[in-house]
This record gives sequence, C-alpha cells and structure tokens, in this order.
Amino acid sequence: MSVAELNERQIAATATLNALKERLKQKRRLLLDTDVSGYARSQGRSAVRLGPTDLVCCRTLQGHTAKVYSLDWTIERNRIVSASQDGRLIVWNALTSQKTHAIKLSCAWVMTCAFSPSGHSVACGGLDSMCSIFNLNSPSDKDGHLPVSRMLSGHKGYVSSCQFVPDEDTHLITSSGDQTCVLWDITTGQRISIFGGEFPSGHAADVLSVSVSGSNSKMFVSGSCDATARLWDTRIASRAVRTYHGHAGDVNTVKIFPDGQRFGTGSDDGTCRLFDMRTGHELQVYRQQHGNNDVPLVTSIAFSISGNLLFAGYSNGDCYIWDTLMAKVVLNLGSLQNSHDGRITCLGLSADGSALCTGSWDRNLKIWAFGGHRRVK
Repeated sequence: MSVAELNERQIAATATLNALKERLKQKRRLLLDTDVSGYARSQGRSAVRLGPTDLVCCRTLQGHTAKVYSLDWTIERNRIVSASQDGRLIVWNALTSQKTHAIKLSCAWVMTCAFSPSGHSVACGGLDSMCSIFNLNSPSDKDGHLPVSRMLSGHKGYVSSCQFVPDEDTHLITSSGDQTCVLWDITTGQRISIFGGEFPSGHAADVLSVSVSGSNSKMFVSGSCDATARLWDTRIASRAVRTYHGHAGDVNTVKIFPDGQRFGTGSDDGTCRLFDMRTGHELQVYRQQHGNNDVPLVTSIAFSISGNLLFAGYSNGDCYIWDTLMAKVVLNLGSLQNSHDGRITCLGLSADGSALCTGSWDRNLKIWAFGGHRRVK
C-alpha cells in the first residue's frame, strides 16, 4: 500500500471518528431534558445576592517577587502556603499576614503546592518533574534553609498538581505532563499506583489538575489538556472509572463538590461546568457572554462549604462568584477595590468557609472575608 493510500485511509478514519464523536455528543444532549438552573427556576428559586461589602479584601500578602502560581490552606484555617516563580514556598499566618516559613526551592519553576492534613508538611512540584516534601518542624540547615524531607521521583514530565489524601500525611496524589497521575507512599518515597499512561482509558494529553474526594478518599478526579475530566478509583489503577466530555479546551482545574457526588471543572474554553460523578451527565455550564472573541480562560475554581457558591478565577484578573444553582454571577471580585492587577492563577477557601484567598501574576495573595449573604425574597 502506497503512502498516498495510507494518508487517504487515515483522513477517512479521522472523519469517521469525528462524526461518531458528534453523534455521541448529540445523544448526550437528548438525554438531558434540563439543567440545574432550569430546574431551579421552575421551582421558583432566586439567586443569591452579594454586594461589594459582603466580601471584602481584608489582607494583602506581599513577599513573593515573581508570579504566584499555587496556594493551599491548612485544615485549621489560619495558615496558607503559596508557591511562586521566585523559587520559594512561603507559609503565611492568615490572621496576622506574617511569614512563618520561606522555603528556597532547587527549581524556581514551581507549579503546585499543598499542605498535609496535619499541617506539619508541605508538598510542591513543577518543571523538575519531582514532588518535594518539606517537614515544617525540621530544623534549618547551616545556611538557614529548610531541608527536603522526601523527594518523590518517577514522573517523566512536569508535576502540575498535588494533593494529600484526606486524613493521611503519608499518601499523596500528583498529576503530570507525562499524561499520568500517581499515588505515592511518602514514607518510602515509592509509587503505589500509576493512573493512565500505557492504559487505554487514561488521558491522552498532559494532566493539569487533581481533586481527591473528602467523603471517599479512594476516589479522585483529574482534568487534562485532552479536554476531558476522568474519575479514578485508587483501588483500580488500570482504568478510569468514567470519562467526562463537554469542554472545548484544556481542563485547567477540577474540584469535587462538597457532597462528594458531583465535581466542577474550569477550562481554556472560558467555561466552568458541573458534572454528576455517577451518571457522567453534565449538569450545568457557567458561561459569561463576551462581546469579542477574547474569552478569558478559567484558571482555578472552588466551592463554598454549602455548595451554593462557585468561585472561579480567570486569566483577565476577574474572579467571579457564581450562584451554583442559578448559574448567575452574583459578584466579580475583579471589580472591587484592592482587587488583583493581573491574571488570577489560584484560589482556595478556608476550611471553615469564612475566607477566600486568591493568588495572581501580580505577585500578591489576597484574603477576602465574608460578611454574610442574603437571598431575594
């Protein structure tokens, strides 16, 4: 068979595959007779009302000298760890704005950081393809630097995201540009399970984000540059439990809903989406209308403790607060005083839900305190 004939067959096969994908997409749409907001409206629900005084920037954390890329809160709510391209992790006291640790990293290109459940350790990873663990209770070395307590080596691409397994300081899940996720035993530094890679049900491109379920620590969700999210069971590493379609761009961020039955995503296509983990159905799309083609990317998301609010950070510096049920923006932190001057790269809610922290390319982190919210009567 000639090269020309092979090319023709490849083109024909690609066209057939695309047609089948479109038919599958149409079939999914037919199965959904309504979305969350449509049902809420039919029940007479109204959107949450938030004003400029309901969420106020109470602190700006200044100390990084380059773009902030990641942050995480401790469970006890008063400490935050942040990672920046200045090659440092900083641990902050959120109540006083004081730095308790400034950890110098061997690789400045850090992309993710996370607190352990106990708050005694922090993890980080980036373009060095390693995940580094630091024990905050360890003594500093002779140069005043905190030594690495464990290096997790095994990924063949950059480490894009890391999260400790809830209630366990000894297990961590990472995602990577090598198209895999890995469950690690921090005590031994060994990989327990690899998710994806050579397995056909794995991601077909870089994995950008992971979120571990708080109600079932054996389950986690991943988002990827292949425009899909996937559900994994750590007891079944050979295949994804389910694959979720709908986005038209990279899935930059995933977050499991507080009830553990749903999860949210944020994408380069400018939308956030809510999926049902059990059925695989897309429940809601959160999309702002833009008059031009320059649609800002969704970089990070989080849910309020009740799940009533969805927080989404965007590449243009906006930070929308969505009413999850009504799919309406109830407040844009980017329009308030003391908002960020650059791209929002990361955000997270304190464990008690009383404060939101945002990080940006403007090198700062900001803590936003809630003054309560009310509903329309």
